[in-house]
Order: sequence, then structure tokens, then C-alpha cells
Amino acid sequence: MAILTFDARAVQACITHARASKTFIAKWDGPVNVPKLLICVGHGVHIMSNGADTPTLQLHDAQNPTGQFHYAEGLDPFSCDDWMENRRRAFRDLTGLYHTNILDDAQTLIDRGADKLRISTDGHSMRVFAQTQSDYLIGGRYDVPSGLGRTFSVELLDINDMIATVKNVGNQNGFDAMQPYRVPLDDLREIETRRAA
Repeated sequence: MAILTFDARAVQACITHARASKTFIAKWDGPVNVPKLLICVGHGVHIMSNGADTPTLQLHDAQNPTGQFHYAEGLDPFSCDDWMENRRRAFRDLTGLYHTNILDDAQTLIDRGADKLRISTDGHSMRVFAQTQSDYLIGGRYDVPSGLGRTFSVELLDINDMIATVKNVGNQNGFDAMQPYRVPLDDLREIETRRAA
């Protein structure tokens, strides 16, 4: 599994382009009728819109903040000397265009204020995250969605790049008696505690 890191503003430009498009880049097995984000593995690794309305794709950088594609950190062949080794580590010798289903998840994290997005790649399965493992504290208290329209207060027991193992603490109605369970890493929310001075 590899983790690709992208600037959230660049991903937002890709999302905006994809959503404004009326035609889309087809998959190997047929046409695509909805906006998506693509990961292109070749001369570097970049994220891009699947919108096909413009005749040429433009790089997203300081001079062109509305471009349709943006390189992953450490995988830009124009600024990273070791991009080829980084690409091999992430994708072995595979190249190509990967159609993802992460557009809505990426937009949610951007709307929450994420400045970086991390995409885990495991074969053809991809997930998007806003934070890294080191941003979390084992034994720390967090909120997670309950599935009942509210949140549970939990203690973090263990973590990896994609999953957190938690147990309920400080909840009512006997929910703290639940066995520890696993949640996607990006479901953890820090509990805001405000105290009067």
C-alpha cells in the first residue's frame, strides 16, 4: 500500500473542473457519465479531473492555480530527483490511469478545512484521508459518527494508515459497554473542550 499526498487547493481545482465538465474521459470498459478524480501513474504521479471538455490539460502550480492536474508530493518529475524510485515504491512497475470514487470524500475533507489530502492506494482500491497517524494520540479522546445520526465519544486504542481501533467512553445509555471496534481513520474528530478563563 502507498500513501500519496496532495495539496487540498489543487485537488479542489480538479474537483471544480470535473464538476463543470459535460463530457468525461472513458474507462477501458466503457464511457463514464459522472465527474471523478483520476490518478495518473507514468511520468510522475498526478491527480486530475476526468473532465474532457477542454482540449488540453493544464498543470496546477503557482502560475496556474486553476489547472486540471497536480503532482503528488515527491512524485513530480520536474522538481523531485527521486520521483522514479518513489513511483516504483508506490506502484511497482504499474502505470496507467486509475479512475477513483473519492471525489465526494475529498470534497468533504476540503470543506472541513483540510490543507493536505492523503490517498491510500492498495491495488485499485483508493481512500482519502486528511491527517496522518502521527496527528493522533493513542489513549486520546475523539468523537466518531455513531450511525444513529449523532456521535460517540471514544478512546483511541490502536491505529494504522487507514483504520483506528476505538472503545466508547463517556457515553450514556450503556453504549460504553460495547466491545472495541474499528472505524476509518478519517472518521476520528478531535473533541473541542472550551473552558472559561
